[in-house]
Amino acid sequence: MNCPMCRVDNPVNSKFRLECGASFASPCPKCGIELPPAAKFRNGCGHALRPTSPQPLAPSLGSPSPLNYTPKHLADKILTARAALEGERKQVTVLFADVKGSMELAEQVDPEEWHRILDRFFQILTDGVHRFEGTVNQYTGDGIMALFGAPIAHEDHAQRACYAALRLGEELQRYGQELKRQRGLNFSVRIGLNSGEVVVGRIGDDLRMDYTAQGHTVGLAARMEQLAEVGRVYLTEHTGRLVEGLFRLGDLGLFTVKGVHDPLRVYELQGVGPLRTRLEVAARRGLSRFVGRREQLEQLKQAWEAAHAGHGQIVAVMGEAGIGKSRLFHEFKVPLQAQCPVLETFSVSHGKAYAYLPVIDLLRTYFHIALEDDERARREKVTGKVLALDRTLEDTLPYVFALLGIQDPTSALPQMDAQVRRRRTLEAIKRILVRETLDQPVTLICEDLHWFDGESQALLDLLVESVATARLLLLVNYRPEYHHGWGSKTYYTQLRLDPLGKAEAGELLAALLGPGAAAGLDRLQGLILDKTEGNPFFIEEVVQTLAEEGVLRGDRGSYRVEKVPAELHIPVTVGVRDAAAGLRPRDRRANRGRDHGNAWWS
Repeated sequence: MNCPMCRVDNPVNSKFRLECGASFASPCPKCGIELPPAAKFRNGCGHALRPTSPQPLAPSLGSPSPLNYTPKHLADKILTARAALEGERKQVTVLFADVKGSMELAEQVDPEEWHRILDRFFQILTDGVHRFEGTVNQYTGDGIMALFGAPIAHEDHAQRACYAALRLGEELQRYGQELKRQRGLNFSVRIGLNSGEVVVGRIGDDLRMDYTAQGHTVGLAARMEQLAEVGRVYLTEHTGRLVEGLFRLGDLGLFTVKGVHDPLRVYELQGVGPLRTRLEVAARRGLSRFVGRREQLEQLKQAWEAAHAGHGQIVAVMGEAGIGKSRLFHEFKVPLQAQCPVLETFSVSHGKAYAYLPVIDLLRTYFHIALEDDERARREKVTGKVLALDRTLEDTLPYVFALLGIQDPTSALPQMDAQVRRRRTLEAIKRILVRETLDQPVTLICEDLHWFDGESQALLDLLVESVATARLLLLVNYRPEYHHGWGSKTYYTQLRLDPLGKAEAGELLAALLGPGAAAGLDRLQGLILDKTEGNPFFIEEVVQTLAEEGVLRGDRGSYRVEKVPAELHIPVTVGVRDAAAGLRPRDRRANRGRDHGNAWWS
């Protein structure tokens, strides 16, 4: 089996993908038990996953109501918030997908058979879009138009769209091969992506809605789909800027696109990229000066000293998006890596759809599993490390193998009760981590707990109970909306990150602009500091945008100003949600729902 996101071959019956660690199964939203893709009922609670007689999706029977194909949890979110959504501007990524030569294909089969082919095709499309909380805005006869970031705002709409496109490409390639074998049809699909601004129109009770495109946002996505070769995904430079480094992009050069004045750079989406987080993207181009947070950094060092002495500690860093949680951990861990193992894991905003995703990422780090490792190499690394650590841990191997997609014909796990298997899996991982702390102190960093899936959260809760007696420093960060039950632990400390003070924000801005730009530019600095209100990520993104727009010339740290704008607008990589920090209330109404960058400062 091929992974739809990273295009790496996986052994037949794999539970998890070898490169990206995502699960081939989907967790039941009610009982949490993983289910194979073809499951119709939940084996933990008995509820139906989909209607036993699903509504046809093919538009040949008329335009279906969005309520027929939108998952209930998404529909509820849209209907609950529609009064606030209507008329708003949103940063989105638009996806178009259609069948190449559909009219010719339709002539080769019976009309009813063609309808069944399209019905399956549309089911694959809608399932793939909804998996990443996109919405199908309309059917186009032989394809769909889908939106990521509207009507439900997502800060990583471009990433979600790219993951969905990769998944759809793999699923549709399999479907095309099936139709080729069974009916001799050359069924192939093209996909196009573009990111930009739209205005949300009226939302009906049936979820029907209209969007007014700004800057040809929708039209450019359609053009990308028309340009794409069969079986390929093309995207514009607008989307490319938002996902650079996080996905592998093939530069196809400049294209003259109808309706666009200047040539447009086009990319092919080829797979998941080498970088995992926005912090890594930022580090590649050079991190800015670290300012402020000295008190918090000192508290982390004190917690480490206590853990090193055998009194395990948990330190949680809470703060709004972009406030500097990840950067604080980065500054702490870099000098620490020479003293003890530092294990890291994180989640992504769509991570709740993948059981154990942060856990798998943690295991790959712990066992030093590389992308190029074949199954034999991965088995040897896991077995060797576990047995060298403690031979009494040999019974944990089947559970680790299962999570990492390593085949184990002798394993009894497939026949095991799901709840028993889950409990033993969590216990096995905890035992390995705690045993490691007997030989040396360990620092474990878990980022973005607000996006952890239920299984990964359960492991964290289990591990927390053993921290006090282990030489373990557990560092976690999350946004204010996340809640846990560890507050009463005597070995738990919470640090809240607030926006930078005026002096600290000014220091960061001066470092970004440089002494040449700062001279006589009080007005520009004042505009930036007023707009960003001490959010370090916002400060960096505003300066970067001013450079891209020609307001600033030169390189970071040595800019010169060409002109001082009358006012500053919010970059698309920042945007704002009601809960996000960094903009005054007067700005929130105008920018509510726009993309909020999940960046290195997050």
